[in-house]
Amino acid sequence: MSRGWESKSVEEQQAQAAIPKSEPQESTPAELAERKRQMQALELQRERILSERTSSPLRRSALTYALADIEEKLAELGWTVHL
Repeated sequence: MSRGWESKSVEEQQAQAAIPKSEPQESTPAELAERKRQMQALELQRERILSERTSSPLRRSALTYALADIEEKLAELGWTVHL
């Protein structure tokens, strides 16, 4: 037995509804302000690390890892490099 047009359409709609939507949700002004505050704090930390000078290889290694961690967090927030 063949299925009618309507049942195929309903089946397709149900399959699409089961797929989680990856569209970004609209943010509230409070969420946007918190995100901006987090980005500013991380940017300040990044600038401080970049300005620090040391001759110790251990300290330099720690700074490199800290910088990578901060840049990863910034990337998650949608940060781009400002030249």
